[in-house]
Amino acid sequence: MSTFTRFWLFDWRKFLVYTHRWLGIAGCVLFVAWFVSGIVMMYARMPGMADEERLARAPALDLSRATLSPSEAASEAGVTANQVRVGMIGARPVYRFGGRAQTVVFADNAEIFVGMDEGDARDVARRYAPGYSGPIHDDGYLTGPDQWTLQAGGLMPMHRFALDDAAGTVLYVSEVTGDVALRTTRRERFWGYLGPVTHWVYFTPLRRHGSVWFELVVWSSLIGCFLCVTGLVWGVWRLSPTRRFRLKRVRAASPYAGWMKWHHYAGLLFGVVTLTWTYSGLLSMGPFNWFQGRPMTRAQREASTGGPLRLDLLTLDSARAAVGAVGRDRSFVPRELDVLQFRGEPHWVAVRAPSEEDAVLWMHAGLRPRKARPALERVYVSAVHPGRGVFTRFPADEMMEIAQAAMPRVPVRDAVWLEDYDGYYYDPRASRALPVLRVRYADEPGTWLYLDPSRGGIVQRSVSTIRLRRWLYQGLHSLDFPVIYFRRPLWDLIVILLSVGGTVLSAVALVPAWRRLRRRGRELMHGNPVRRKIDEPLSPSTVTRRDTSVP
Repeated sequence: MSTFTRFWLFDWRKFLVYTHRWLGIAGCVLFVAWFVSGIVMMYARMPGMADEERLARAPALDLSRATLSPSEAASEAGVTANQVRVGMIGARPVYRFGGRAQTVVFADNAEIFVGMDEGDARDVARRYAPGYSGPIHDDGYLTGPDQWTLQAGGLMPMHRFALDDAAGTVLYVSEVTGDVALRTTRRERFWGYLGPVTHWVYFTPLRRHGSVWFELVVWSSLIGCFLCVTGLVWGVWRLSPTRRFRLKRVRAASPYAGWMKWHHYAGLLFGVVTLTWTYSGLLSMGPFNWFQGRPMTRAQREASTGGPLRLDLLTLDSARAAVGAVGRDRSFVPRELDVLQFRGEPHWVAVRAPSEEDAVLWMHAGLRPRKARPALERVYVSAVHPGRGVFTRFPADEMMEIAQAAMPRVPVRDAVWLEDYDGYYYDPRASRALPVLRVRYADEPGTWLYLDPSRGGIVQRSVSTIRLRRWLYQGLHSLDFPVIYFRRPLWDLIVILLSVGGTVLSAVALVPAWRRLRRRGRELMHGNPVRRKIDEPLSPSTVTRRDTSVP
């Protein structure tokens, strides 16, 4: 058997230390970036446009020019609709059919909205710059995403405008929706780069190639997990609680000195949390179909809706009646009407828009990822019986009937009305509606359904694999354990302390890594690479200064 084969097969310590050393040299910069950007992401995310702010800037809904019902407009435009929203573009009412991929049809002549010129887009942008009277500059016409619109490909093309304000505001107007899709400021862009862009390796040239980016993040996370495991094993192996090592005639628990001693001790203190954060970050990508739940069944999808959307029941008269019923409260000016079907009967849905003064609460959403905000009032009007007026909740007793229809012939373990969040139905902003009905079933996947009468049906579904993933991903990655998650600043202090520990663990390896690379480079340049003995368990009398450079 060759010397090389004996080297790797029979000395596990050499494999362990060499693997950890060179993976650490390759990955220490990435780990430092992950930890620092993770701290930033506690307080800053990608720039975004809160739906509440968009609603506050939307014009009042005026159906006086509408001549077609949603079904008539969809039929004439050749659109298949399972979602409908009634809104405005300029002074003209429109129907927005579909979800993320919208088709916008004018309600007065069934023409499909195909975009707007720069001047009209500029007028739309000005609504999102209240109090600003300066020039709005054309900053480009986007047919593909830039750094901040990577997840908005379905809203392309866009007009991008820059304002001469102190905040360095940039507004994006989508030609698909005819509305502002995104606002960024200089501050949001700075923290966006330092936080999520760095943390997710979300740089535009790479992220545009989705499959390459996905593989890079998955495999770098897997390698990072292996790096952490090898470091933990070696760190424990080389620790001597009896202080059997001698460095400069001083007894020590570690055979290392200088930077590597700090790396050794930091690894023992923060190595486990570094491993759990790396592993949970891997799970965020959903690799290899790990912890994938089953999709919702047709019975679950239609238990509350009663079947496909009854578009024929959405008449223009009922929409006007709904606007009138909601507008009887003079402080409630409808800006849009959505449609929700409850047990076969469609309903118009209106949300009270924030005032111009309150809209600021939802501005700069990326810089306030966990800030609690007031919930907006949400009201319903039956499209079939609009004369019954407005209401805010569907009958609570029908929630249990929906739960039974969603899982026919499946025994119910228990059904409880939750007045507070549990470990699975929760929101860091505490904005999810309560109370909700939680129904747990005695089926093999362990299905749980959460039903909200203020939303008219199932708002969350989980099975045992999804609940396990919740703890392995959100629990380990965000430390959103109920005992601390809503207790701030306790949660902030714990996460920052652990993140600083992980940063120290990674950063103190930078100097030894650079020294080793520089030394090896010199050896290779001079053509005389020096063979060095691997760090081995040494007796107290044989620990020398040379041992401080490994692993």
